[in-house]
Amino acid sequence: MIDFPACKINLGLNITEKRSDGFHNIETVFYPVKWTDALEIIVGGDSPFELFISGIKVEGNTEENIVFKAYKLLSENRKLPPLKVFLHKVLPMGAGLGGGSSDAAFFLKLANKQLKLNLSTEKLTEMARKLGSDCAFFIENTPVFAKGKGDEFENVKVDLSKYHILVVYPGIHCDTKGAYENAVPVIPKKSIKEIITQPIETWKNELVNDFEKSIFKKYPEIEKLKQQLYDSGALYASLSGSGSAVFGIFKEKPEIEFPQNYFWHLS
Repeated sequence: MIDFPACKINLGLNITEKRSDGFHNIETVFYPVKWTDALEIIVGGDSPFELFISGIKVEGNTEENIVFKAYKLLSENRKLPPLKVFLHKVLPMGAGLGGGSSDAAFFLKLANKQLKLNLSTEKLTEMARKLGSDCAFFIENTPVFAKGKGDEFENVKVDLSKYHILVVYPGIHCDTKGAYENAVPVIPKKSIKEIITQPIETWKNELVNDFEKSIFKKYPEIEKLKQQLYDSGALYASLSGSGSAVFGIFKEKPEIEFPQNYFWHLS
């Protein structure tokens, strides 16, 4: 059985405070985008779990991979047969798109369906929260307002299906931990929940990503990429998560050329 783990973009991201546990509280809107990896689970084999990865190179051994961690978590809740898992990586890493988190969440969902484990959406979400702050979002994979560590969700009405979303990865790997260390928490004057109810044309002046200040200072080419999207007609453009991917929302299909080392997707 095959599924296609999708990525997400952040519509605004406010870092509101540093927590006593060392993490940060944020508020953001996660919005799913159909730029995907491919994930297949085959039952059988000589080992309890085998992971085969193709596409973009993934560093580290199997035990370090978040899909294996999802398998271990699942095996603690249900008795599992031997599994062979094939992951074809298309989504760039260190991009702020949640590709790894999505792979883990989609593994939980796919295994649950294929193996008839009968785990509820609530249980899958609970398990996903243990794997990463944004991992739980990909269980339902619908737009949400996220707060806390990024794993407390509220339903939100935002529909960009009439627009073109261009996501561009400029070949720069951004470290989320380092990005948080350079960020200064601030309570926003206006909540993202309120801003996204406004016409999209107003977002440019109000909907901000707090990571941009430090990331743009370190990588000026990412700021230039954002400006390129605006120059090409984007109604709104922003860094996604802690970067380095930048996205633009367009009313008309854009025609833009990028360097060969860039990855991009238009939906």
